[in-house]
Parts: sequence; C-alpha cells; structure tokens
Amino acid sequence: MEPVSLQDFVCALDLASLPRVLRVCSGVYFQGSIYEISGNECCLSTGDLIKVTQVRLQKVVCENPGTGQTMEITPSFCGHFSPLTGPQSYATLEELLSAATRRSKKLPIGFMSTHRITTEARVVPRDQPLLLEDVEAYHRTYRARCVLDTETRPFILHLPLSQKGPFWEWEPGAPRPLLQALQDPALSDRLFTCPTLPWRSLILRPQYELQAIMHLRRTIVKIPSTLEVDVEDVTASSQHIHFIQPLLLSEALARGGPFPLPTEILEVPEGPPVFLSPWIGSLQKGQKLCIHGLASPPWRVLVSTKGRKVPRHFLISGAYQGKLRRRPREFLTAYDLLGALRPGQPLRVVATKDCEGEGIDSPGFASLAVGDRLEVLRCGQAHGAKGQDIDVLVCQRLSDQAKEEEEEYAEIEDEDQILLPLYFSSSFVEEMSDNRRYNLEDLTAQFPLPCEVKVVAKDSSLPVDPLPSFPGLRLEDKITEPFLVVSLDSNPDMCFEIPPRWLDLTVAETEGQPGQPAGPLAVATVEELTEAFYYTLRQLPDFENQPPPPRPPKSQGLRGQKKQSGKDKSRQSSQVSGLQQAPLLPKPKMKTLPQIAKDSSNTYSKVSAHRKDPRHTKSVTKDPDDDEHDYEEIFEKFQNTL
Repeated sequence: MEPVSLQDFVCALDLASLPRVLRVCSGVYFQGSIYEISGNECCLSTGDLIKVTQVRLQKVVCENPGTGQTMEITPSFCGHFSPLTGPQSYATLEELLSAATRRSKKLPIGFMSTHRITTEARVVPRDQPLLLEDVEAYHRTYRARCVLDTETRPFILHLPLSQKGPFWEWEPGAPRPLLQALQDPALSDRLFTCPTLPWRSLILRPQYELQAIMHLRRTIVKIPSTLEVDVEDVTASSQHIHFIQPLLLSEALARGGPFPLPTEILEVPEGPPVFLSPWIGSLQKGQKLCIHGLASPPWRVLVSTKGRKVPRHFLISGAYQGKLRRRPREFLTAYDLLGALRPGQPLRVVATKDCEGEGIDSPGFASLAVGDRLEVLRCGQAHGAKGQDIDVLVCQRLSDQAKEEEEEYAEIEDEDQILLPLYFSSSFVEEMSDNRRYNLEDLTAQFPLPCEVKVVAKDSSLPVDPLPSFPGLRLEDKITEPFLVVSLDSNPDMCFEIPPRWLDLTVAETEGQPGQPAGPLAVATVEELTEAFYYTLRQLPDFENQPPPPRPPKSQGLRGQKKQSGKDKSRQSSQVSGLQQAPLLPKPKMKTLPQIAKDSSNTYSKVSAHRKDPRHTKSVTKDPDDDEHDYEEIFEKFQNTL
C-alpha cells in the first residue's frame, strides 16, 4: 500500500476490518513539549507503529464550495442528504439534458431547482427532487415529462425545455442519513444537498478520532484524523509484532482478572520503601511476576511492639493463624482511659504511680497512690477552681478489704468517688484476668482496638514468625484495603501481598504460562513496615478523625497557687454534673458503687466533690521519724493485681 494521508485512510477504511496496524511515514511534531492537546495525540514520529482498534466520528464540517464558508454538524444530525453529480448548475432544462447526453447518460435524470416552479397544475417547491423520464413533442415544441414524488402518489408534470433554473443534477434514489452518506465509498468525492441546511450544495468533511495502541503507552492513544501525517497499512506484515502496553497494579485490580496473570516489571515507583521484607529487593525492572488474584480477607491490623526503646511496626493479615492472649493495657492519661471506655464493659485499672492532688484544677480530686484500684464509671463535667467547667472522668475507688469492711463503708460510698480531669497525667494498668487464647479474627471482633496482646503460639504456615519473640504487641487499628497476591516467576513458592494503593508497580503482560507452585499458595501474613510508611498509615482518614487529647490549663505562678489554695480552703463543697445519660457501665458490686440518682429520669447526677476517703488521706501523711517503709506490701498487692 502506498502512503496516504491519515484522513484519506480513515475515510476509505472498512470498520469491519479493524484492528489495523499502521506505520507513520512522515511524522508531525507540535511545537513545544506538549504531546497531547485536549486528550488527543498531536506528535507522532516517523517509523512509529500504531494499532488502530476503534474509529469514532467526532463531527462533520460542511463546506460551501462556492463561498468557502463552513459549519459543523454533530453525528446525531437528523437531516437527509442527496448526492449531486457535479459542482455545476444549469440555467435551463435544455442545458441539463445536453450535458447528460454528452456524458452518454441515459434517462431518467434526477434534478432539482433552487427556485420555486409554477405550473398550471401544481407549484413545485424549491429543492424538491424531480425525475426527468422522457422528452415529448408538443405543438411543434419539446417538453420534459417529469415525475414529482408526493406523499400520496407520483404526480406528472410537463415542463418546457426552456424552463429556467438554475437546476442541479442529483442521483436518483432516496435521500440518505448522514452516516450512510459518509460510509458509501462511491460518494466520497460528491457534492450533497440537504433541505435542512441553508446552502444548495455542500461538501461533507468528516473528522474522526482513532483509538489506537502504541508501544509502551499505558493508556489508549487517541489520534485525530486531521493530524497531518502520512501512514501506510502494514497489517499483513506485522502479525508477529506484540505491542507492549504498560499496566498498573491498580488497573489490574480494578479490571478483576483474568488471574493468574504473568507480567514483567517495567517501572518501580519512586519513594521510600514500604516493607522491610526480603522480597522487596526483588522488585526490580525486568523481574517477572505472577499475579494470582485478590488477597483474602481484605482487612489487616496495624501492630506496634511493646517493651523496646525503638518500637517496630507490622501489618498482620486477617489470615494470620497464630494464637494471642490479651495483656493488661497501660494508660498514661485520663484521656486514654476515656478512649478505652465502652458501654457494657467494666473498665478497672490500678494506679502505678503516686500522684498528689496539688495543682490539679478539680476540687473532687484527692490523691492517688501506687496500687489504688479504680473503676471508670463515666465522663462528666465539674466546676473547676477557677469557676469554669472542665471535662472529667468519674471513677469509683475500689477497696481491697474484705466484704465485711466493704459493708462498713457502704454508707459513705460517695466519699470513694473521685474525679480525674481528662488532661490528668499519671500511670494506670488495666485490671484483668483473661487467660483465653484467641485467633486474630475473634480478638478484633470481641474487643475494641487499640488492644494489647502477647503471641503465645506462632503461625505454623510461616517459615519464621517474628511476633512471638516480643513481650507484647499493641494492635492499633483495623485497616480494610485490597491487596494482590504476587509471586516471583523465579521462585513460585515465594508468595507475598502487595497493596496497589501504596506500591503501584508498572508491569506489562507477558506470554506463556507462569510457574506453578508445588502446593497450595503459602502467603506471608506478617510484613514489617518501615517507619516512614507506618506514619503514612497513621495519616489515613480513620486516624485523622480521632480528636487530640485536651490541653492542660496554664500553670500558675507561686502567688496564684497561694491565692488559689486560700480559695480552696474557704470553699466548702462543689457540685459535679455528669453526662445527660445514665452511667455506661453495669454495677458488679452494688455496695461499692454510688447511688447516682433515685429517679432514672434525672438528666444530671450530683456527686459530693470535696470529701476525701479517710483511709487514703491518712496514707498520704508521712512521719518524719519513721525510716521504715512498707514497700513489700505494696509490691505484693501490685503483683497480685497484674
């Protein structure tokens, strides 16, 4: 095939023969560094191969051959077009008949007039198709026998050959819709007339959009047919050519298969690494992979280690088969206690650090000593020493005495209730006795996150499970994100999971069958994260929705503290208002918990805020002459609690 312009090739193209492979014979380069304009390719180099897969009609430009004016119509244009035999018009019917005789054209001849024709029998509108069937002699003159097609029946007209026009010759037949007029190869260079348009004759110039595949182009290339390039059809000699089309892992995930999919890495995204796993170093350009499909289940748990100066971070798949045991949670502030409080689940903690009530802007707070047991009841508000409301946790101080002694203090239960401002910084450890062994799915379903655990049995499907070696793990959050199961072609038994959202490799499909593993796929369910990627996960919307802890009030100077302490001594009592709902926790011991309100319909609860427990007040005082301290007793209580 000889090189032709792209426009001529598309106009003569049979759409049923697609796809076609073209070679660019003379390229075009748009000035500047722009390769696309409005999503269309505008730069092609000589020698480029293009595999045309689809052709779409964008618009049609109608041109007046006499004036050169143009107008655009859409592919959905509803008018009908009649082809004209040539660009010439005739002044009379005699000139029209003489021109047809010179071309050896036989009757009948189709024609139309650009003006209205008035006869004794009928008025013929302008641009109305007529068919000249014969020439008859009538009273020493000649007249044309013409047929006018009407909606009911054909009508015979007799027009003298001297009838003035101008007249245009057209091909007999029914007028064609726009698409039919463009797809008929015999009418490619013909003039048309359309009663809907203002011009008597016009040239149709269609403009197409070619959708094609090119080497190493990830997306479908869109090329306008008006691009000034010459192309050559090389489909017959290019059957062996394979067009490499890049594919992102995210695109493979979106299209959903078919799997397994053999691929080769073309490009690795730049940036810090995501995992610290050994297979991450194998993801290089040229490495062949096999994508096995979507990982199941789709959720993972973000985990950080406990008990080390520098914590390590992991992403554990929901398919992890190790056994876990709950550990007591540690809380550094009252705000952390509030985050762990759940309806219907009692929360009891033990203080692991002494704390005096001096400087705390809550009159209901007394003091805390190592070993004090608290049950967190609810969140509320208290009137602070400065006269402004502060958010507090209402807690019940639990006694370690026998049941008889608990009955002795039943009358003064309100005195065991203390208030902890949410900004209060101390140290607490959860009081719990749960020796059950859970799998990861059951644990995350029964208990809210974050949760602290210890791996007591490793996942036997892993060659090396690093989690049991840590004294404790903090399960921080549950992340639902699709992963792809991938294996190396050189090592089919080495399977791992890649998140396309954060590790979107550019690959190309390869031919042939991928290597099959010897047995069922053994997928790594534990992946260690880099510190940079860990904090990337912490920036997800699920984490961003967590409100920050409250800021403590500004510290007072020495004078302010003295004035404030004088006001506290003169103040006799203060009232505390709780939340506008009933306490969230059940009462395991009716005698040790306060009676919040006699009427359950009360919106607020009032607690005596300034009275102190005489037992704990006494424990705070210190005899300067006493050099012996009962450290062993406190340590034993704390050890029994844990």
